[in-house]
Parts: sequence; structure tokens; C-alpha cells
Amino acid sequence: MSPPATRRPLAAVRGVDVPPFYTSRIARRATELRQAGRAVIPMHFGAPTAGTPPGVRAAAARALADDPNSYFESRALIERIGRHYRDSYGLDIDPARIQLTAGASAGLVAAFAALFHPGDRIAVGRPGYPAYRNALRALGRETVEIDLDAASGYRLTVAHLDAVPDPLHGLLVASPANPTGAMLDAATLEALAQRCRERGVRLISDEIYHGISFGERAVSALEVDDDVVVINSFSKLFRMPGWRLGWMVAPATLAPRLSAYVINCFLTPSALAQHAALAAFDDPAELAATVEVYRANRALLLTQLAAAGIDDLVAPDGAFYLYLNVAHLTDDSLAFCERLLEDTGVAAAPGVDFDPVGGHGAIRLSFAVSADEAVRAAVLLREWLERQPGR
Repeated sequence: MSPPATRRPLAAVRGVDVPPFYTSRIARRATELRQAGRAVIPMHFGAPTAGTPPGVRAAAARALADDPNSYFESRALIERIGRHYRDSYGLDIDPARIQLTAGASAGLVAAFAALFHPGDRIAVGRPGYPAYRNALRALGRETVEIDLDAASGYRLTVAHLDAVPDPLHGLLVASPANPTGAMLDAATLEALAQRCRERGVRLISDEIYHGISFGERAVSALEVDDDVVVINSFSKLFRMPGWRLGWMVAPATLAPRLSAYVINCFLTPSALAQHAALAAFDDPAELAATVEVYRANRALLLTQLAAAGIDDLVAPDGAFYLYLNVAHLTDDSLAFCERLLEDTGVAAAPGVDFDPVGGHGAIRLSFAVSADEAVRAAVLLREWLERQPGR
């Protein structure tokens, strides 16, 4: 018998540590409670509870009958996205500039990897979507977080940007923003784009919540500067988060480079999702009705939370989140959300995900739920908050 092979110790783990997404802990517990028969109102993830629009599901069923089991890039979908920019923003976008991605997340990772070198400094607003800073960290880029607050409506301005010292290589803006719902108007976007040009800073605009606003429509960065990189997705307005499908619009000079990164890192998005998404634009009345549900949910929750003493918040311009200051009730937003879930069945996201510095006294609620869910949540939240020490 041969002697056992000698095993050498494995090399040390050399990857960069990134924080967990703490909301996933809330999600796992919410699933356990639901499986145990508890009623849960899912206000933790940004996933609309109305489900995929009927026309999209029907298109998927038709496509599934043909077994779309291959790597696939839908030229028809790319052209339809181009038409969306003409219809919604009056922009004529060359289809060669549009790249389909496996969700907005894949687009962000590809952009961070393709446009910046390890060690480059990219500015983002805080509070903000945690995957911005965590993906940048994982890729060896340096995140420069710009503190935003309620006094400024959580809107990033040129003054904020001017306070960031050189070197600065990139700026990521989100409008409407997660978790605050803050939106940037055309003048602010144009001023930011101009300052980025003056400083040689690459501008990326996350526009995945476009189409969901409660006053003026959201302005695309492409309307003020043709040299930006725009990220978008079918997850939010089109209610397709589980289909993992998004797109990027890039300057013509960058589109081939970004495409190479997308293909090498992610191949193509789901073929079935692409076939289905062709129908996503076909029923604007369905989408508009959903936004009206969000509008009513927003108004209801703002009223009920104010009655419960949570009145130090900025009403969101768009998206479907409320970012609540609960610092008078807790300095541990994760534990606060865990107690809220156990006591009421309302699942919320801890603010520490979005702001590791000041988010320990904040939580985020998604109101992308049904009208009935919003009514039940408003009652449960008000009653529970009124019982908390420090109220």
C-alpha cells in the first residue's frame, strides 16, 4: 500500500474582508417565522411584493416553451431599451452603447473593475447602498464616503464634492437614492457633471429607481452629460428583482471595454429573463398603478410614524423607502430590527447597513408592499413604537 500523500497547508486567505449585509439576517429570521406560520410584512428588502407583472410572466411562459437554454444577448431588448430612453427622456442612444447585465449589481462591479485601478478613490454618499462601498473594497478600490444629512435632504451637491480632496478618480451618484429616496434635479446633476469634468473624475449614475417618484420625474445623468456611465435595472419599477436583469449605458469610447468585462466576469444574463423583459415596457398603466400604491403607502406611513413620534425624517422624493431616525430609541439598529420583527412581524432593514458610522440609530422601511400590507404595518409600527422606552 502506498503511503498517504503529504498534505501541505493551504495558503492563507488573502482576499479582502467585507462586512456582511445585516439585512440578510433579518431576511433569514423572517423566513423562519413565516415557515412557522407567523404573518410577516416584508419591508426589509427592496423587493416589490406585487410580483412580476402579468404581461412579463406571459412572455416568459411563451419563451419557456421554446427552451431558451443558451447564452443569449437580446438585440431586440437592447433596441427596446433605446426606445425607452427616447420615450422617457428624449434621448437618442446608440444601441451599441447599451450593455445587458445580470442585474444592476453586475453592472456596478464591471464598472468599478473596468474604470478604476486598485487604490483609486471613488466617492459615494453616506447613507447609501452598502454594496457600493463593499464591492469597491473587495476590488481594492478606496471608497470616499461623503456624509449627507437630513438638513440637506440627503442630496449630494457640488459643495460636498468640493470638500473631497484630490486625488479623486470617480463619483457615484444615485437618484432616487437608497435608502433615503432623495433625488437630484437637473441643475444639481449638471453642476456635478461639470465639476467632475473639471477634476478629471469619472461619473457613474445609479438610476435603478427611475420611474418611481412622487413629484417631478427623475432626471437621467445622460440628459446633462453624454460621458457618464448609467446603471439601471428591471428590478424596481418593472418588479423583476428575482429575474436578475439590468443594463448599462456607456460612452461609445468605453462601451467595448465594459462589454469585455461583463462577458468575462458574468457571461450573459438569463436568456429567459431577457425574453420576458421585452414585455416589461408594454403595460405602462400597470406600472403607473403600482407607483400610485407606493404613493398612498408613503403618505399613510409618514402620517402614522409622525403620530408615533418618528417625525425627524425627510419624505422621499422617489424610490420606495423611508429612512427613519430612531436614535432616541436605540443605538443598535440591528437589535432594534430583530425585536421589531419578533414582536410585530414587520421586517425592517437596520441603518448600520447603509451608514456604518451614523446608522446605529436608524432603520429603513420599504413601502413597496400592497395597500393592505401598508395599513397593517402602519398600525403595528405605531402601537409598537408607542410602547418603546424613550418614547
